[in-house]
This record gives sequence, structure tokens and C-alpha cells, in this order.
Amino acid sequence: MTGRILKRLLVGRAMRSDKMGETLLPKRIALPVFASDALSSMAYAPDEIFLTLSLAGGAFAATHSWQIALCVVIVMAVVIASYRQNVHAYPSGGGDYEVATVNLGPRAGLGVASALLVDYVLTVAVSISSGAQYAATAVPALRGHEVLIAVSAIVLLAAMNLRGVRESGTLFAIPTYLFLVTIIGMALLGLIKLFTGTLGTADSAQYDLAPETGYDQLAGFAMFFLLLRAFSSGCAALTGVEAISNGVPAFRKPKSRNAATTLLMMGLISTTLLVAIVVLTIRTGIKFAEDPGAQLTLDGAPVGEAYVQDPVLGQLAAVVFDGFGLGIVLVAVVTGVILVLAANTAFNGFPVLASILAQDSWLPRQLRNRGDRLAFSNGILILAAAAVFLVILYDAEVTKLIQLYIVGVFVSFTLSQIGMIRHWNRELGAGPEPATATRMRRSRAINAVGAAMSGTVLVVVLATKFLHGAGYAVAAMAVLYVMMLAIRKHYRSVSAELAIDDGSLEDQVLPSRVHAVVLVSKIHKPTMRALAYARATRPSTLEALVVDVDHEETQALVGEWERRDIPVTIKVLASPYREITRPIVDYVRSIRRDSPRDVVMVYIPEYVVGHWYEQLLHNQSALRLKARLLFTPGVMVASVPWQLHSAEGVDKQETPAPGATGVRHGQ
Repeated sequence: MTGRILKRLLVGRAMRSDKMGETLLPKRIALPVFASDALSSMAYAPDEIFLTLSLAGGAFAATHSWQIALCVVIVMAVVIASYRQNVHAYPSGGGDYEVATVNLGPRAGLGVASALLVDYVLTVAVSISSGAQYAATAVPALRGHEVLIAVSAIVLLAAMNLRGVRESGTLFAIPTYLFLVTIIGMALLGLIKLFTGTLGTADSAQYDLAPETGYDQLAGFAMFFLLLRAFSSGCAALTGVEAISNGVPAFRKPKSRNAATTLLMMGLISTTLLVAIVVLTIRTGIKFAEDPGAQLTLDGAPVGEAYVQDPVLGQLAAVVFDGFGLGIVLVAVVTGVILVLAANTAFNGFPVLASILAQDSWLPRQLRNRGDRLAFSNGILILAAAAVFLVILYDAEVTKLIQLYIVGVFVSFTLSQIGMIRHWNRELGAGPEPATATRMRRSRAINAVGAAMSGTVLVVVLATKFLHGAGYAVAAMAVLYVMMLAIRKHYRSVSAELAIDDGSLEDQVLPSRVHAVVLVSKIHKPTMRALAYARATRPSTLEALVVDVDHEETQALVGEWERRDIPVTIKVLASPYREITRPIVDYVRSIRRDSPRDVVMVYIPEYVVGHWYEQLLHNQSALRLKARLLFTPGVMVASVPWQLHSAEGVDKQETPAPGATGVRHGQ
């Protein structure tokens, strides 16, 4: 009862299946639900660009950061335009997985699914860890506790999502829009100050940013490689773009049009903010270093380890809101909150994708079941557990986690766009109307550009980040891919084994006889009920079975059996080593050997207790016995329960009470 009450407090009242329509999202709620990941990347994508370029020194970062940002914006525009074609062509919610599976085959779809599942886990780990860092920036007392903050945030986020998509989306809408208003307002105020000549400089502008050892004389290929690495880091801004195409079924009708509109809104906001932040960062002279203690110098002397480097947005807020402390704190707070909520994109995408994969037999079928609030609860819990593991493993350090990031999303981008090209080729081959054909060719051209650009970025990411951590992400994708192949192989083999052969009556032939066995440890009410049930089935043969663990007790039991004149033959099995399971299993198998066409029915008397702590007081020999008998062909096992007083009323609870068995002496 306590567990049920706690569950209702955390999750809420269960919802009927016919209430599914009430969980659908309007665009104003869908934007914070599905786009918070892409929007929140504005908090760390600029950081990663400047962080990578800082390896070559401050002048190099100031000169090339805007060029990198422009390249990222171009890629984002092409990818979003491509995905607008996806949501119209494939609105069922399979997203990249469905596009690749239908047009490139199941193996390609499985590759996309593996990449997306890994990317969703990394989305949660990176976003939450970044949010924890911003929390430490806003509240210095939290420094050193980032892992605890991150883990707590993941647990809270999982609990909120277990309450349902619509309810969690409504809760997240306010902070997401507050973030947008705050950051857009900061960017506008900063640009106004820039054009009016009143924009100040950052505190870090007074420092010189020295290049790291080995990067002070960059030229030729080395410089180009560093620029590529900065570009691949900046492409973190594209994470989450695919979430809307995976979540089309969650939109209100017309689903495809609403999803495409939300994609466009997300793209316009993200690209505008990225450009504004990079421009303002350059003009305020912000220095952001890989190793600030050693790279940042003042009059030639390093600032030392005591120097605390705030994120780019935090430093930018200090300049733009100079003299307005509330604005600085607000930026830190809303950024930290949106980074936590950004993980909600993954909490909506991962469970839905996992349910589709489970439906196609690539993942365990339990993942396609909806919970009390019509959310895919099992997928939510698995995602939370995997993200917590990564946060603890990498100590909630974004710089380390970000190296694993992005690979998965560009694998899915590339394969889905190639799939869309084949989709349009097939549609055009059917001979559509001229106007429709023109639209399809335009869509194919957009997807072709998207495929080429995504593939190029994927190669760049692998080339520049593989040794820095992306290799682990690729390995995780490979492990998932092989695991899902094995799962589907298992389901197919089981299905083939259980299929009814119309040409054979073997499985329909009745057994020649039923040999019933009732296990006895004591002569008490559970035993008598089991005997009564066994007799009621009218088996061909019925006998009671007792294992001779303690000879004196066994003799006393047999004597009482005879005195009570119980009309069932009792058989004693010797057990010189005081085993319970082996003698019974050996005896049952001997019956099967002697009469292969007979069915052996084993009745196990049990009594049921109402409290978990009572279960600890009783042995579990019957559970082991059941497990062994399940693997014996031709043997059926029936539990005959006897409810004790403590179990009264437990049947009204959702979780069955634990049971204790009556198989062994001394209970």
C-alpha cells in the first residue's frame, strides 16, 4: 500500500488508454519539449568553438571564431531544411530510423537507431553536466558538488517525465521561454550597445591568451586541422534537430505541418543566437581557454590555478548587464535550468525510439509498454540510469563528455538524408503530376545537399575527435548494433519454434496419462488443499512426495499420514546429503523416462505472507525447484496458495505480496 501511495505521489493517477489524445502537444508546448536541446546548445557550442581555437592563442580565436560560427549556421540551415522534408514524408514518428529502414534496408536503420540511442544518452549527460557547471557559477558554494547536482537533476527529470509528455512539457515551457526571453534580450541589448559604442569589455579581456605548447607556430595542414576540430565542436549546436522528426506523433493535427513549423522556429532562433553570441564575445574581448591557469597571462605572468573561468554566456552577461546584477544572475540561472531541461528532448526521443525498435523486435518487448501516465516508462528509466553512469564516470566534466558527442547525430543525419534521396527517386519513378514532380525534385535537391553536408561533417568529426573520445561513442554504437541483432535473432528463433505446423498434429495429441505428484513437507492446511485440488483434476496416478531430509521427522510425518487415513499414497525419497531439489527433479525425470507420453503434474503447496520482511523468515526452496522443473519437458507445475492473515487485503494492491513456500521442513 505504501509503495502504491508513493508511486501515485511521484507519477500521478493512472490514465486510461483512450485518453491518449489528451497528451498531444500544441506548437507552443512542442517547442520547449522537442527543441530545448538545440536551443540550450547555445550555452556550450560557442564555448567549444573558442575553447578549441584558444589552443592557438587569443588572436587566432578572435580571427576565426566568426568564420566557424558561420559555417555551423550554414550546416544547420541545410539540415533543418532537409528535416522539414522528412516530417512531411514520414510522420509516423520513426524519424531517421524509419527513413533509413524503408529506403536503405533494416541494417542501415539499425545503424541509425544505434547512433541515436547513444546520442540521446550523451545529450542527457552533457546537458545536465553543463547545467551543473552553470549552477556552480551562480552559487559558488556548489563548486565541487557538480556530480551530485547532475545526478539529482537526472533523477528529478526522469520522475517528471514518468508523469507524461504533456504534463512535463507544460512544466518545462515556462523556464524555456524565460531562457529565450533572457538570452534574446541580452543579445539585443548587447548589439544595441555595440552599435551605439557603449559596449564595455570583459574582465578577461585584460589578459593575454597564450597558445599551448606546440600550437604557437601553426601553418598549413596543422592550422586547417585545428579549424576543422573547432568546427566539429561547434556543430554541437545541431544536436536535437532530429528530435522533432522522431516526435511527430506527439503533435496535434495537422501533425506534419506543426512539426515542420516548430523545426523552422527552432532553426531561426538557434542560428540567430549563435551568431549574436559569437559576435558579442569577440567584440567584448572575452578570453576562454583550455587551460586558463597557464594560458591566461597578465604582464607575462600566468594567472594561476586560483583563477575561476566562467562560461562564455556568464562573462558576456557580466559585460552587457554591467551595473545590473539581477540580469547577470538571471542569465546564469535560466541557462542552468534550460541545460537541465534540454535533456528532456532525449527523455521524449529515447523512449519513443526504443518502443519502435521493440515493436520491430530489435529491443526487449517490455520497452513498447506504456506506463500509468501513457509514457514509455521503461525507456525513461533506462535512459536515466545510462546518463547517471556517464555523469559519474566522467565526473560531470562537459569538456570530456563533449568529445563523445555529435558522432551519433551526424551518422543519423547522413543516412536519413541518403534514404530521403532514394525515397524521392522512387516517388518520381511512379510518374507523378508535373507540379508534384517539380516539388519532389526540389525536395530531393535539398536532401542531396543535406546528405553531402552531413557526410562531410561526419568525416570531419571522426577525423578530429576519434582519439579524443569519439571512438568510445563509436564503440558503444557497435555494441548496441550487435546486441540488437542478437535480440532479433532470438525473437525470430522463438517465434519459429512456437509456430503451429498445420501439417502436424503432434502438439495437439492428448497425453496418454496424467501422473500427479503433490509435494509434502508437513501435514497442514496448505498440504490438504493441494491434495484436494490434485484429486479434483482426476489424474491417472496421484501420489504424495516427501523428501527424507530428517529421518525422524519423516517417519513421524508418514505415521501421522497413516493415522489420518489420507487416501493418497505417500512416497519417501531418500536424500543422504539433505538436498531437496535434486531428489524431486530426478524422480520426476524418471517418471518421464519410463512413460514418455505421460504428463507429470507437480503440485506445490504454498502460503502467502503480506509483508516483505516476513518473506525473509522463510526459505525459497520451491522457487529453485520450479526453476529446475521448468526445463524438464512434459512436466507441469502448479502452485496452490494458502493466504495467511497478514496477506488479507493485499490482493487490492497493484503489487502482489511475496509468497513463502511449504516445501521444506522447519517452516
